[in-house]
Amino acid sequence: MPRVQKTKEITSIHSHFPLERVLGQNVQVLNSVELDISTCIKAEWLDVNFSESALPEEHARLLLFPVADSEFCLQLAYIQPSEEQPFAAKICWLEFLPAFFAQYPAGVLMANMPFSFDQTTEQQFSICAQTKNLLQQLEGTHAITPLLQALQESEIALHLLRRAIELITLPFTVCQVPACRFLAHDTEREKVMDARRIIEQNIDQSFTIKELSRKVAMNECYLKKGFKALVGKTIHEYQQELRISKARQLLQQQGQSVSDVANSLGYSSISHFSTAFKKATGMKPCELLA
Repeated sequence: MPRVQKTKEITSIHSHFPLERVLGQNVQVLNSVELDISTCIKAEWLDVNFSESALPEEHARLLLFPVADSEFCLQLAYIQPSEEQPFAAKICWLEFLPAFFAQYPAGVLMANMPFSFDQTTEQQFSICAQTKNLLQQLEGTHAITPLLQALQESEIALHLLRRAIELITLPFTVCQVPACRFLAHDTEREKVMDARRIIEQNIDQSFTIKELSRKVAMNECYLKKGFKALVGKTIHEYQQELRISKARQLLQQQGQSVSDVANSLGYSSISHFSTAFKKATGMKPCELLA
């Protein structure tokens, strides 16, 4: 699938992605790679620089634009600050055109967030481990024909859209569960999110619920239930997903061995790592070695 690379400044950024409004004026687009996935789905990768005071935290945005009765255009923007370069970030932008949503009955759309508002809507949400994995797949797709490439990219884009809607819908439904009414309080939700951040920042460690509950000062039972409700996975499942996702990246880097990867991610043995990796991916770690 052909990709068009070009360098452009913020003043000439295309109108279909309101970069200035989403990220502010203090951002410069250094490079972009467009993906013509289909006539209904567009995508673009952007490398950008921010001023020191304007660098945002990692997050994603969903923007919905009704264009007519029961007709919508939806955009997703994933902002991931660079770990290597200060004040730099990579942005993945996706657009689902009205023709894409025309294949679904209006009632099906309007029964779900954010379509139920039937008005221009902007939602911010976190980039979870599952989303990060999908973004990596989208950026690195390779197929033997343009059609297979487009089909692969379409499949990933659909997964990203589904996950985005799940993430923005969850906060509106979670407190309907009697066992999770405590999540109606911002302070309690923030404790759960603190636990999530601790896990994400220390993926080489395997935290127990007791350890995490102490770190965020939250009841173990509340943390267990709240984490499952907000993140959609148990604490153990989420830790494993992050570690396996990181392992996939490391295994594809030159000079890394299975032993190196297992050690860097805190696994007690190569066999333990290999078993966990195969269970999650269906492959042995050595099959991904660069």
